[in-house]
Amino acid sequence: MYAQSAAEQKLADAIKSPQTSVVHLWAPWCSNCQAELKTGGWTKIVNENPQVKFYFVSIWNDGQDGRAMLNKFGIAAQPNVTIVADPGPRRGENKIKQFAGLPLSWIPTTWIYKGGDLRYALNYGEVRFPVLQQFLADSESEWSHKGEPSIE
Repeated sequence: MYAQSAAEQKLADAIKSPQTSVVHLWAPWCSNCQAELKTGGWTKIVNENPQVKFYFVSIWNDGQDGRAMLNKFGIAAQPNVTIVADPGPRRGENKIKQFAGLPLSWIPTTWIYKGGDLRYALNYGEVRFPVLQQFLADSESEWSHKGEPSIE
């Protein structure tokens, strides 16, 4: 049986919220994660989407949350940002291989949730921010299905 970490338990309820939530798994030592921050993409996406809740989860980082690096890019102080550190070891066979019940083999990894449903999973590498913005917009839209679709 897989035992959830405190970070996973904290996010379990948060991602069930009716609002759109972004879980970004990263580590300050990771060059791909650093590259994402240096482009300013995360700062812009957080600022332009105040209705979205962002969770920056530092993993494989010996329990450190990376707050200093997020502060450097103006992300940590935003009201729609929560910073979490997973205590799991970073090295060797003991590092976590899943988070919140999903496989985890690479960072950065970004997941978009709404109402507890995983809408999008961007795994294995740096985020393309125009794509992320489109996924956020898609997640925010309400699709209504009133009966069968009509063909005209």
